[in-house]
Amino acid sequence: MAPIADNDAVLSANLEFYRAFTTRDFVAMDTLWAREAPVLCVHPGWTALTDRRAIVESWRSIMVNPDAPHVMCHDDRAFLYGDFAIVLCEEELDTGHLAATNIFVRENGAWRMVHHQASPIVARSYREDEQPPPRARRH
Repeated sequence: MAPIADNDAVLSANLEFYRAFTTRDFVAMDTLWAREAPVLCVHPGWTALTDRRAIVESWRSIMVNPDAPHVMCHDDRAFLYGDFAIVLCEEELDTGHLAATNIFVRENGAWRMVHHQASPIVARSYREDEQPPPRARRH
């Protein structure tokens, strides 16, 4: 059996992140975050977290909260740069959509998360692969 291509492996790690979040699998979430590389996390509306222990505890707090949102990931796209990968995706919540950036590094042969940031999508008038609407002329 051929090994999974890096692109597929990164997208799989990204989906594992959302699976762990949705199913409240704290062990999987903890395992997914890098242990050797510096890590960063910016939850919507929070200040940046730059310490692994603080990031893992933030996820634990979110996961034990009965009001934590159910999140679905879609439109995920991976961009690979050797042992570094960026995944851009959208998070769908009951309350709206977030744009997310998830960054992974290859650590001990596995793709591990080093950065997560999500922020609300205010408005979208076209998809990236579509033509933008014509600009209004100023008079």
